[in-house]
Amino acid sequence: MFAITTLLTSPSADFINGLIKSLETEFGLDDVQATPDPHLTYQIVEPADLDVLKTALRRITADMKTFTAHATGLGMFPGESPVIYIPVLRSDALNALHHRVLDAAGPLCSRTDKFSEPALWLPHISLALHDTTPELLGPVLRFLNSHTYNLALEINNLTLLRPEGERFVCEEKFLFG
Repeated sequence: MFAITTLLTSPSADFINGLIKSLETEFGLDDVQATPDPHLTYQIVEPADLDVLKTALRRITADMKTFTAHATGLGMFPGESPVIYIPVLRSDALNALHHRVLDAAGPLCSRTDKFSEPALWLPHISLALHDTTPELLGPVLRFLNSHTYNLALEINNLTLLRPEGERFVCEEKFLFG
């Protein structure tokens, strides 16, 4: 499986990395670091032909212009290992990019994830996942509550991430324009 994402840039990436490091120091939460770069995910895919998918992503980014997305607040996906995240606000520009990714990647992939569908997609920046517990949730949220989460995110790339062992690493980055 591959992930079609946007890697965040400084200063927002630095801020997110600082938060993630503080969650590791304070609570031992480090599974989110399996993807070393903060990112926004558009779709998880199983491409039938990786080179054809790369060509499609290159085509999308060729005429894209950098834009700003905004993130604010904190969120949580419940479960045995709750996911703690910063929600990214959907905008016309972000929705348009998401649709372009879905339209291009969908026909080229034997499998995609249902949570990428436009009605279900909740763009977010993960702060903690897989190694969280319901018992840790209260203390972690109290700790995170001491920060303000109003971020301007520069959206200037599509990046294809691939699994490598227990990590996700950059397969290829496609810059806008």
